[in-house]
Amino acid sequence: VAAARALSRGIRCGDDHTEVGVTHVAESRVPLRVTVFDYGAGNLHSLVKAVETVGAVVHVETDPIRAVRDTDALILPGVGAFAPAAERLAPGREVMGNALLSGLPALGICLGMQLLFDGSDEGPGRGIGVLDGRVTKLHATQIPQIGWNRLDDITDPLLVASRLSMAYYANSFVCRPVADHLPFVSAWSEHDGDRFPASVRRGNIIGTQFHPEKSSAPGVAFVREFLQFAASLRSAS
Repeated sequence: VAAARALSRGIRCGDDHTEVGVTHVAESRVPLRVTVFDYGAGNLHSLVKAVETVGAVVHVETDPIRAVRDTDALILPGVGAFAPAAERLAPGREVMGNALLSGLPALGICLGMQLLFDGSDEGPGRGIGVLDGRVTKLHATQIPQIGWNRLDDITDPLLVASRLSMAYYANSFVCRPVADHLPFVSAWSEHDGDRFPASVRRGNIIGTQFHPEKSSAPGVAFVREFLQFAASLRSAS
């Protein structure tokens, strides 16, 4: 009964701890400084491992202002709940938002993608707001969504290059962009009849509702493509 009640309330992003094996990417050494912003919510091991596997130097940072300084890319991880993450983000929300809109490559995963939006029905607090819209609970009877799901209508070249067509989800909430920002949706998924953005992209800002670090070899390939993209931007600057 307790488990049923817990499922009915939904789960936080990343609460399922199923690990999908991270495939080693041979000869992939990307000389990037990557900062993972830590909301203080839990284990970042699988994400950090996936980033380090493809050759990046990872720094985990709890301060939102320092998180966007002296780094080549920012990752907003997919572990935790919206309200405490927004509280941790609050002192540096404007600084982080300006850095992303100024071109700092960023990857938001699950909760991290949700924090790119204005706010969430999951709890109080403001997101970074670089994408207009709100996070709402899945319109489904089967909540949470845990497991593999297909990606459709993929437009992001990083997803195409990584051949990521099936991804791993662990979520109860999804992003709902306003009409003007629907063009930023770069892939879709559907769960129990509810079609929702699987990924978004605005310039160098990328968000995935799924967990690429738990999506087997294609997921790691996507992380590699993101880091190579960030490396190309640094080389061009």
